[in-house]
Amino acid sequence: MESKYKIGGSSLTNGFKAEKRHSTPDNEVLLKKFRSGSESPSSKAYTSQNLSKQRKALPVYAVKNKLLEEINKHSTLIIIGETGCGKTTQIPQYIREARLAKKGSVAITQPRRVAAVSVATRVSKEMGCQLGETVGYAVRFEDVTSSQTALKYMTDGMLLREALADNLLMSYSIVILDEAHERTIHTDVLFGIVKQAQSIRKAKMFTPLKIILMSATMDVDQFSSYFDDAPIVYLEGRQHHVDIYSTLEPQDDYTFSILVTIFQIHRKAPAKSIKQIFHYTWKLSVEYVLNLFCLAVLFLCSTFPVQTEKFDVYYLLCVKEAQGMGPMLKVHPLFANMASNHQMEVLRPGAPNTRKLILATNVAETSLTIPGVKYVIDSGMVKQR
Repeated sequence: MESKYKIGGSSLTNGFKAEKRHSTPDNEVLLKKFRSGSESPSSKAYTSQNLSKQRKALPVYAVKNKLLEEINKHSTLIIIGETGCGKTTQIPQYIREARLAKKGSVAITQPRRVAAVSVATRVSKEMGCQLGETVGYAVRFEDVTSSQTALKYMTDGMLLREALADNLLMSYSIVILDEAHERTIHTDVLFGIVKQAQSIRKAKMFTPLKIILMSATMDVDQFSSYFDDAPIVYLEGRQHHVDIYSTLEPQDDYTFSILVTIFQIHRKAPAKSIKQIFHYTWKLSVEYVLNLFCLAVLFLCSTFPVQTEKFDVYYLLCVKEAQGMGPMLKVHPLFANMASNHQMEVLRPGAPNTRKLILATNVAETSLTIPGVKYVIDSGMVKQR
């Protein structure tokens, strides 16, 4: 019989109108400064004190000791935590601080590389170490780890590759399978591999292997049954008020409607550091909207410089006074096969008086918390294979 624990207690219109504007010398200076990557002191790395406060403010911190007891007690544990509770970044750190991984390091798998890289980067900052030392990551074509790495974030595909050479995964004493509800082929195969490795290591009296499954939501009974009635721990998250607005009628051209909505929000929303994230389902859709955005900005700004063959297209800027459209706007794409350094741009703090516009696939829905998001526009489109 399985054991269960509970811990913690605007409508779219096509009537968008804009006057054609000409860029000025001041605009060009601002543009060059913005595209050069200069940052204000407020956009520098957080201090350790601020990071410590942020860690303690997470819901998972309140149940840290109880959670560690359950991890220490059971060889396999399923953790269900609401989005934003801190399970992905904090639980591996708690394990290391409590020295539960006595022999071998901790492997934390993610279904997507952007999640593995971004989470590893965040955890390394919280622990005050260089990325690749105590905390590292491994994704396809990129391995930022060393012999001192204790917490290793990786894609599930990378752990599968390691299992080909070492089916018992002897390098690890704890394997954390995050976002287990994704149920990709890689993840499903990993379930069988880690379960078999755990069983063989126990039979041969090798160093025990602990397995932790984490997710925001999934069919827990099915997973618990597969892992021999593994206990389930529930973590509560933080509730946020969300206003949902639907279109009054179906949109024939959803990409154009989204483009209109982008400019409506940018013109009318309060001039604060607001980020917007738009969910698409495949890379070409993101690129198509970027092209539409280029054309719109060219229309608004006349001689606005745009390069469509390089990543410069992703750093378009609407200058506040020249275009009369509120704060400056910086555009970021986000999809799975982008280079890691470009993906990380999304997570960096924005410049003062600048609003971020993030065009994303559904990669943004998995193990990725982008701070400051206030508006989400969902196209409602799904790519099915």
